[in-house]
Amino acid sequence: MPNSTTIGMMIESILETYAAQGVDPAILLSDIVAQIRPQQAEQTEHAVHAIQAICYVLQRDPDKQKLLGEAILSLLGERKPVSLYVDSGIQPNSGFFTEMWRRISHRLLPEAVDSAYLKDIFSVVFSQPGDEVWVQAVPDSIWLQLIEALQFEQAAPALAAACQQNLLYAAQVLSYRLSASGLEPELIRNHPELEDHASPFIVQNLELNAFLEHPVPAAEAEAGDMNHALVMLDQCRQVIAKIRRSSAQIGTSIRLTFLLQRMSQQIARLENLLGIIAHLRNSQSAGTAAIDLFKTLVSAESHKNDLGRHWRENMELLALRVTENASRTGEHYITETRSEYFALMRSAMGAGIIIAVMAMLKVITAGQHFPPLTEAILFSLNYGLGFVLIHILHFTVATKQPAMTAAAIAASIDSDNGHGKTREHTKTKEMDKLITIIAQTIRSQIVAILGNVLLAIPVAMLIAWLVFTLTGQHFVSAEKAHQLLSDIDPLHSGALFYAAIAGVCLFLSGQIAGYHDNLAVYNKIPQRLRSLRWLQALLGKPRLNRVSLYIEHNLGALAGNFYFGCLLGGMAAIGVLLGLPIDIRHIAFASAFTGFSLVGLEFMVSWQTVAVAALGITLIGAINLMVSFSLALYVAMKSRKVSFAQWRILISSLSKRLLQQPGMFFFPPKPHTAEIASE
Repeated sequence: MPNSTTIGMMIESILETYAAQGVDPAILLSDIVAQIRPQQAEQTEHAVHAIQAICYVLQRDPDKQKLLGEAILSLLGERKPVSLYVDSGIQPNSGFFTEMWRRISHRLLPEAVDSAYLKDIFSVVFSQPGDEVWVQAVPDSIWLQLIEALQFEQAAPALAAACQQNLLYAAQVLSYRLSASGLEPELIRNHPELEDHASPFIVQNLELNAFLEHPVPAAEAEAGDMNHALVMLDQCRQVIAKIRRSSAQIGTSIRLTFLLQRMSQQIARLENLLGIIAHLRNSQSAGTAAIDLFKTLVSAESHKNDLGRHWRENMELLALRVTENASRTGEHYITETRSEYFALMRSAMGAGIIIAVMAMLKVITAGQHFPPLTEAILFSLNYGLGFVLIHILHFTVATKQPAMTAAAIAASIDSDNGHGKTREHTKTKEMDKLITIIAQTIRSQIVAILGNVLLAIPVAMLIAWLVFTLTGQHFVSAEKAHQLLSDIDPLHSGALFYAAIAGVCLFLSGQIAGYHDNLAVYNKIPQRLRSLRWLQALLGKPRLNRVSLYIEHNLGALAGNFYFGCLLGGMAAIGVLLGLPIDIRHIAFASAFTGFSLVGLEFMVSWQTVAVAALGITLIGAINLMVSFSLALYVAMKSRKVSFAQWRILISSLSKRLLQQPGMFFFPPKPHTAEIASE
């Protein structure tokens, strides 16, 4: 790695070559940045020493200082920099999916570089993936030293004036774009007050123009105008925050999420530009504000085709709304009292009866040997309509819980993060509360699984016995029974892998449920149903109101259950289509198939076979729950931007509570015991 002296000599050589040959300023800047750039992005010390070496060269030789300073100003003033200021790092107005496809296409085939635009030059100068890392890591004080060494105030007045004019124009462009976004119907629909009062998105433009049109240097009046503009920008930010908060009740859409994200970025960039302009017009150093802008632009150019960042920035808020609905639903699956515990068990037992019937229909359908597509459709309808019936009858499928309860736990962690940061007692109390919620969740899921299994197996046996009694033939042949038992063998089949696939399907169904709950609220589906005249005539207003109210509160659950059935039913067909070993194993259906098999074999099975089947059912259920819960908790926490840093403490406290009070993880404590624990 070259030392500071070597770097200084290289910088001198580059500047001398530029002065002698009249090299393009863009090439000069690219060569200098190449000297600053460390071999490894994390080697910040190299970048710091290189910048300090440049400062030493410039301070020692005023000619070189003037040369480099004017080269930078010529780029800022003459190479169309406005697009860099107003576009880089700000979502375009083309929409979420258009921007996503643009990034994909530009990653495959990068856009052509136009040296007339500073935005393109900037992307060439800072072209390495690690540039963002070292630029951000270099302290602001070091960048300030470089700005001071360049002494821009001594440059030709025409160059400085051109740079300021471009900044003014960029601020105006951003202000007009923000005003236009504030008039979007999607925004007004979610915040009708914008029509009733003076919109801050419009007023900020008026205040900004008043500030920019003030004669220089009318300092006091100008400062007042700028403060007015900043106040209006802050009000714009408050409106955006209010719309985001209200979307928990009224829902959101990808378009609205994308719009709010873009407007927030525009406000932040406009405040940054105004800070630079205000300092320059008052003959003050704009170093700090300029450095903030510089670092933001480098970061933006580094990620301009980053598909992952684009997805995360826009989907976090939408995912929050989805998991918010799932969180409220999940609270119903967490039992606190013994009455709730046994009610959940009865609900799960009711589902076990229907699951046994669904398993029967699955075996009958499979025995017909339909073409793969027909078979997949019939399997999907069987599962989907069966799960919908389970929901309508207020029964519970145990494995549906994790996708909902994970969001509820994430919500509790989110609320905990804001408290207990200064007092150890509060931290301990909040941790105890979280452990209690987890214990309630675990015992609720265990009892729901028991409820499903305890009736799925005997009802399946009853069905098989009735078929044998009425027809004289077993519902499943001995060969089929052996196959069903081997399918759930955790040691000699892919049962656990298929159980993980079912867990992914469970997770997806939870997200689908939350999405449709959001859809029902945001698109006002119940209200639109009530306005259908033909439906009013068919059902009558009172019945239609009840139907609309039911859909308002259950559309997500109905959709989630139906699509979950479609995912389970179609997975094997996808495996056939792709030629891959893809299938599903679900604990409730595995239990029912075991019941059919035992009757089909007339209970002539060894204890080892029964033990393997019991182990398979247990492990399939554990994998179903673990995969779906982990994915749902991860998405719920990411959507809330929760970084729970106390995992070690949580695991330790959870283990301690399990050893001290193992019963609370399996059965609700008595009322007075629960009150003591909560205290």
